This record gives sequence, C-alpha cells and structure tokens, in this order.
Amino acid sequence: MTELGRARDLLASADAVIIAAGAGMGVDSGLPDFRGPEGFWRAYPPYQKLGLDFMSLANPRWFDKDPPIAWGFYGHRLRLYRDTIPHEGFAKLLALKKPCFVFTSNIDGQFQKAGFKDVAEVHGSIHHLQCTQSDHGIWSANETRITIDQDTMRAQAPLPKCQRCSALARPNVLMFGDNGWDGARSDGQLEQLQQWLQQTSSKRRVVIECGAGTGVPTVRGFSERLHAVGTTLIRINVREPEVPKGAIGLALGAREAIAALV
Repeated sequence: MTELGRARDLLASADAVIIAAGAGMGVDSGLPDFRGPEGFWRAYPPYQKLGLDFMSLANPRWFDKDPPIAWGFYGHRLRLYRDTIPHEGFAKLLALKKPCFVFTSNIDGQFQKAGFKDVAEVHGSIHHLQCTQSDHGIWSANETRITIDQDTMRAQAPLPKCQRCSALARPNVLMFGDNGWDGARSDGQLEQLQQWLQQTSSKRRVVIECGAGTGVPTVRGFSERLHAVGTTLIRINVREPEVPKGAIGLALGAREAIAALV
C-alpha cells in the first residue's frame, strides 16, 4: 500500500481529527510564501529597497521606533487576509463530519472564515488588537481600516488606537523578540484544546499537519508530541515531508493532498 493509501485509510477510520497547520496551508489560497528573503521581497518589493526582511519587520520595536512602518506591514497583511478566500481543502476537511480541533501558528483567520469553530491560534490573530502601552485587554479589529502608501509601505494617519487609553494599538500577534504580547486569548484557546484532547484520548485519532516547516517548528513539535503518544501523524509538506518512525509523510501541497485524502 502506498503512503497516500495508508493515510486515506487512517483518516477514514479515525474517530477524531486534529488539524495542525502552518503557513503552507494558506499558500494554495494565494497567500504569499515568505520562505526566505527572496520570497518575502517578491510579495513586498518596497522592503527590498529598505533592506528589511520578514523577521526584521515582524518585530514589536517598530511600533515604538516607526509606527507608520509597523502598521504599513501589518495593515497590508490584515487587508490581504480579509480579502483571501480559503481554498477548497478547508471545506473538504470541514466536511469530514468528525470531531475536529485546529492547532495553527497562522494569524490569518482562514480556518474561522472557512467555518471551523474549534481553533487554537498559538501565535495570536491579526484580526484582534491590543494596547502597546498598557494591559487593556484584547478587542476585535473588525472596524479597523488602514490606508497604506503602496510605494513606501507606510501607513497613513490615523493609526489604530487603544479603545481605553487612546495609545497606539498593535495586532494581538506574537512577533519575534516580543515581550509585550498579550497571550490571554490564545491561552484560552489552548486550554480548550487540551480539554478536547483529554476527552478524545480514548478515540482513534489522527493529526493532519499541513504546510508546517522547520523554520518556526511550533506546529511540527506539537504534531510529533501527539504522534509519540499514539495519535498517528500525517504530514503534508511539499518541501520538508520527513517524519518520525510510524508517521506518514506526503510531499504534496496542502490542497492537492487533502483532495486525495478526503
């Protein structure tokens, strides 16, 4: 039996499914691939002229140093994620009609847009905001609209403000070197995930990991820990499909693999 056939049989016989997703899950929806500086600069040419890559920009220091640069970067991504339609792989997974929980490092909100209810966003959500100065809670960014100069990628005033103190607001996402992130919302989601894992511990489970690389290994580590305690891992990764013993690795894109599995 092929690895794909084995994976299909495991999924069909599973009583519960964990979906673990990294950035590769959204690439098939048309979201940019930020793998390496070249991939990032293809999506955002103005930043190449400034010598700024993804890791340089995804840093909270810009909200202190240069707020228009910070909100130019995150404001553009907020609009992009709002406009993006999840690819059909999301709907196919939702149509499994099995108990399911999503664990993702993505901040784009694509799973919720596709109709998933139980989602743990370990790195936060760009669709929520927090204050840069005080612990003033987390609120929705639904009413936030940001105008950006496309030549300079700088946001124009007015910039988002805290709903309580009017200080500058920032996305409720975990950035690199971030000591100011309010993780309360994500912590609550992770607690719900742990409760769900306990409730389904006696069931036949599989974890379908989609597009999670080794650069930021949060999702891969989560999947492999589940695999180590008896939840079989099906890893979908076109570039890095390597798996631990007993797991299944499929060197395919997320949309293609899900279509073949479901």
